Amino acid sequence: MLKITNLDSFYGESHVLQGIDLNVEAGEVVTLIGRNGAGKTTTLKSIIGDIPRRTGSIVFNNAEIINATSEQICKMGVGLVPDDRGIFSTLSVYENLTIGRPVGPQAWPLSRVYELFPVLKDRNAQKASSLSGGEQQMLAIARPLYMGSTFLLLDEPSEGLAPVIIDAIGSAIQQIKAAGLTVLLVEQNLPFATEVADRHYLLENGRIVREMSNSEVATEEESLLAHLGV
Repeated sequence: MLKITNLDSFYGESHVLQGIDLNVEAGEVVTLIGRNGAGKTTTLKSIIGDIPRRTGSIVFNNAEIINATSEQICKMGVGLVPDDRGIFSTLSVYENLTIGRPVGPQAWPLSRVYELFPVLKDRNAQKASSLSGGEQQMLAIARPLYMGSTFLLLDEPSEGLAPVIIDAIGSAIQQIKAAGLTVLLVEQNLPFATEVADRHYLLENGRIVREMSNSEVATEEESLLAHLGV
């Protein structure tokens, strides 16, 4: 579904990603792990077209998108949930969900979104700013589902959340996968990552240095946590 080859990305003169190679098959959940500043978020932004200076190849559903705009990429079915969640705090839950027009047959109706996140139905008329952090994260994930995204880019979805809410987010990701969607996940919480993901890429200084299975991450969790500074 997604194949990245020799991807270089830049912020001004700063060469952040240096020859990234990775692939994500349809229906997989794949995690990017690495220290802060390793290039994880830049990888997601490069895929969605939010980094203007990129070279190499990003192929999504057999189409080269390295020169596509963010709008074009979103219409192809890629949805980004940023680490700041990107919700509109002054709008209601319903308004946040429906502000964008659904695209394509894969768009989830509100009834299905509310089935995945029942609390959003209960908070339907509330302003997004009144939601808890976990509820805001659920809203942020729900929006691309309503829009029709089939490939989700999730940036640190468990960050700052209580354990019971992390479990709920993990369950939602598993249900999204079961529905046939694909997820590329940036995550520092290794137990959470191994719970939801099929495999993992380790980034260091803008380069993929290793692909790891769940069993490898679990076996090396202590050394990885020390490496990540967690």
